[in-house]
Amino acid sequence: MKMPVSAAALCLLPLFCLAQEGPPVTPYRPSVSSPAQLPAAGQLELELGGLSSKSDDGRRNSLPYALKLGFNEQWGVVLVGEGYVSAPDGDGGRAHGIGDTQFVLKRAFILGEDSALGLELGAKAPTARDSIGSGRADYSLNGIYSQDIGSVHMDANLNGTRLGSYEPGSGRVQTGLSASFSTPVNEQWGATGELSGTRRSGAASTAQVLFAVSYSPSKRLTLDAGFAHGLNHASPDWSFFSGVVLPLAQLW
Repeated sequence: MKMPVSAAALCLLPLFCLAQEGPPVTPYRPSVSSPAQLPAAGQLELELGGLSSKSDDGRRNSLPYALKLGFNEQWGVVLVGEGYVSAPDGDGGRAHGIGDTQFVLKRAFILGEDSALGLELGAKAPTARDSIGSGRADYSLNGIYSQDIGSVHMDANLNGTRLGSYEPGSGRVQTGLSASFSTPVNEQWGATGELSGTRRSGAASTAQVLFAVSYSPSKRLTLDAGFAHGLNHASPDWSFFSGVVLPLAQLW
């Protein structure tokens, strides 16, 4: 969920144009759901974008990124964070800085050409200032089921997160559920729809719907744009995003 493509991403596109040969990228963005599949072994991929969301607390803008590397078809790692955040600080002003950083170890179980299971073990480091992030480490476990149903690709996620920071009287473990459905429109364009939400005892549940379009001028580059809308008061009213997925290097 990320704003118009950042200047940093645009600066990287000429480098991409010099390296048209190689494995295709495996986009994880823009949906909340992660696919079970890993990027091609040895290919370091960058996902970069912009996100602007509006809630009762005000508007939050950020530049989220992800670095993905598959060791082989079964194992890989993902580094997720926010290169820049501008958010309300709670005192009528705004806080600026980097966001929290999450490290993910990923295991894929390929069931066949059309289906796969995935497991992600994540740890979030509180790299953001307290007015932007939670100020505490979180630990998460995410189960994934990916399935091709004709021309539609589905990614369903069920996860649990042990929060380092939580309100008194509320639960420490937050569960999340999401399901995204994507389909090609033609050789270059695609569309994605998703439902997602979270639940935690003693806290309001969240729910949102997301729609996005993607454009792939080649197998080595994918651009996306879309929006998400909160379905209850605990969710951001609106979020608008766009971003890019491209390879940075072939390490082996």
